[in-house]
Amino acid sequence: MESAEIRRRWLSFFEERGHTVVPSASLIADDPTLLLVPAGMVPFKPYFLGEAKPPAPRATSVQKCVRTPDIEEVGKTTRHGTFFQMCGNFSFGDYFKEGAIKFAWELLTSSVADGGYGLDPERLWITVYKEDDEAEQIWRDVIGVPAERIQRLGMGPNFWSMGVPGPCGPCSEINYDRGPEFGEEGGPAVNDERYVEIWNLVFMQYERGAGEGKEDFPILGDLPSKNIDTGLGLERLAMILQGVQNMYETDTLRVVMDKATELTGVRYGAEHGSDVSLRVVADHIRTSVMLIGDGVTPGNEGRGYVLRRIMRRAIRNMRLMGATEPVVAELADVVINTMGEQYPELITDRKRIEAVALAEEAAFLKTLRAGTNILDTAITEAKAGGGTVLAGDKAFLLHDTWGFPIDLTLEMAAEQGLSVDEDGFRRLMKQQRDQAKADAKAKKTGHADLSAYRSVADTSGATEFTGYTSTEGESTVVGLLVDGVPSPAATEGDEVEVVLDRTPFYAEGGGQLADQGRIKLDTGAVIEVRDVQQPVPGVSVHKGSVQVGEVTVGASAYAAIDTRRRRAIARAHSATHLTHQALRDALGPTAAQAGSENSPGRFRFDFGSPAAVPGTVLTDVEQKINEVLARELDVQAEVMSIDEAKKQGAIAEFGEKYGERVRVVTIGDFSKELCGGTHVHNTAQLGLVKLLGESSIGSGVRRIEALVGVDAYNFLAREHTVVAQLQELVKGRPEELPEKISGMLAKLKDAEKEIEKFRAEKVLQAAAGLASGAKDVRGVAVVTGQVPDGTGADDLRKLVLDVRGRIQGDRPAVVALFTIAGGRPLTVIATNEAARERGLKAGDLVRTAAKTLGGGGGGKPDVAQGGGQNPDAIGDAAAAVERLVTETA
Repeated sequence: MESAEIRRRWLSFFEERGHTVVPSASLIADDPTLLLVPAGMVPFKPYFLGEAKPPAPRATSVQKCVRTPDIEEVGKTTRHGTFFQMCGNFSFGDYFKEGAIKFAWELLTSSVADGGYGLDPERLWITVYKEDDEAEQIWRDVIGVPAERIQRLGMGPNFWSMGVPGPCGPCSEINYDRGPEFGEEGGPAVNDERYVEIWNLVFMQYERGAGEGKEDFPILGDLPSKNIDTGLGLERLAMILQGVQNMYETDTLRVVMDKATELTGVRYGAEHGSDVSLRVVADHIRTSVMLIGDGVTPGNEGRGYVLRRIMRRAIRNMRLMGATEPVVAELADVVINTMGEQYPELITDRKRIEAVALAEEAAFLKTLRAGTNILDTAITEAKAGGGTVLAGDKAFLLHDTWGFPIDLTLEMAAEQGLSVDEDGFRRLMKQQRDQAKADAKAKKTGHADLSAYRSVADTSGATEFTGYTSTEGESTVVGLLVDGVPSPAATEGDEVEVVLDRTPFYAEGGGQLADQGRIKLDTGAVIEVRDVQQPVPGVSVHKGSVQVGEVTVGASAYAAIDTRRRRAIARAHSATHLTHQALRDALGPTAAQAGSENSPGRFRFDFGSPAAVPGTVLTDVEQKINEVLARELDVQAEVMSIDEAKKQGAIAEFGEKYGERVRVVTIGDFSKELCGGTHVHNTAQLGLVKLLGESSIGSGVRRIEALVGVDAYNFLAREHTVVAQLQELVKGRPEELPEKISGMLAKLKDAEKEIEKFRAEKVLQAAAGLASGAKDVRGVAVVTGQVPDGTGADDLRKLVLDVRGRIQGDRPAVVALFTIAGGRPLTVIATNEAARERGLKAGDLVRTAAKTLGGGGGGKPDVAQGGGQNPDAIGDAAAAVERLVTETA
């Protein structure tokens, strides 16, 4: 049974039994504590925590998931993978243990002809939590599983919680016996390789308190509403139904390995090392395609870092197997064709996905060349200092700045007899990730406990947003936090977070900055609002300070936004929509939105593109946008179902989470997008849009920055003034300026070349005098000295080599010259063969000199270069070189 059919049967089975089918959420987690969705229940987390009302009492989904904590184990074992699909069925206060168990047993054991998976009931083993008598009784007495195939286990494997105070409960796992060829008998308690878990049923019935680990926390009592959360690993079931040894040999991964075999000539099953590489490639390329499909782009932090890491591991493993040409295009094409049946959007977005993947492959192949040189230098420096360990910060720099995989650093260092400080490297990586998570969370919550906001939501409900039609209005203070702590009152000077029952203030979201303004209470108190966020769904938190009086919960208030700011932001937001559509018209659907920020009078727009947008295209896009403004198109917003919006061709932003009902903003016959932001009523209100330019912000992602309205006019007015000044200077008309200025620059460049040539000749003229003034240090001719400031590194190197060549005969020679360039000292040191035979190496000498100068350096035994921070130490550095010659020779 193919994976697509396993998925279809799952959804059909539960839909027929009253479950609402929920499409897979994006892999981009709508949660500041998560980079990516790691489990099937994550999209349902707000319902289990009581933050939002579930769409129905019963739901089912097949959720895309990515987990990377054990990425180094991928391929080495047959059980670790980064991307997987989790089939889930969920009950929110509806059926409980018996219902969940009956559904699971029916679907697994019903015949294929009857819509089930047709598993042999005799090969299914059950585990339950050691204290869950109820679950065991249902399995034994209601389902009929023999007692000897039911095992009780502890909290580690059979008790679930989110790791924080909240819902928790016992689990019951269904395991499949793969037979004696996979090891000893005795059930999953003895051998989880033979008795592989395929379905986990979580019975959320308790509330847990704070504690560490999976077992050390108190159970506070029963939940008011008992829920069900189950998960069946699609890949694991496919492994069983397709009769293969492991998940890599299932239909959606084996085809990728086959393509990798075709491209490298390496046969799967021939050798363990190459088998590991083939499995890494299959897993990582599939994960990469799924991440790019959901709008993730390669980068150096966050989820972009995850994508970059797995893509580069896949490419490197192809190179290890002998691939010499780019391979990603063909491998990604196989994944898209295979997974496209389950996720049709992959087919639709094929060009964009392949463009991003190809750009990252090209960047990494370039990185491999540059990173290898930098790593070689770091290894040389470590060995020269007598070290046996490459520092963690060096490995981190290679990884973070150059995208050099840590496993490649480990391997290359080992080839040179060095180990790597992995603990130091991983500590720096963890600090980086933790900081990224903390920054994202702090932006939303201001470091306050989320439970405070949830409490307001439970008591007062969601905040009603009135800002689409009003810029001010009456409301009531229903929640108040002072310095992040819930409080009944606040006084003048306090930093506060205020929740109103209704508000005209727009909370930051969808790329649009929050409104600012004032909240006035009937008591005379005034709050200056600087920011508005939604830390939990539906609750708008107004952040600001009390200017006058006392603020109390329950007080009547009058909220008014800064209308001038709102109008400027609305113009920017509408201009963003126009820019998006104009870019798609010019570049095709691959120019999909990858982010934006709409602020007063200006916006930035990120979009997918494998290369820079030509200036002529950008000019055409700008002209098209301004032509739309002149057409005076009406801007309208309408709420409709997500399916209806898609039928109408509305564009959705990657990574955004949409509900069943969505707001669609339409600009005449030109643009139609899903959007919750505020906009102008007519394009004529924008006045003018000026695109300032575009640049790269990551692999396959470009950014346009632009001005709107008065800000655009002011920019053009300044540009006009500059042009007028240039006209006066060069005595030409505006259209003549490029040619005239280009001619002037060419003449200046020629003059600079002549000056450089003269200066270089003058420097080299000093060679004979320097060579004749060599000192004799223990039989070694030593030349030290400082040449004129401003001498470049290349000229200094030429001079040093010239001086070395002028020292006659077989006499050992060391030449160490210094200069000051850009305010910093620079040195080049060279030795001849006779000096090297006496142990004098340029690299050792330059490190001594550079250390005295307050810097570092390195190079080959015959010539090396270094620099530092302290120009006043040049004399000391020259003396240090002479001392080292004395000690060594």
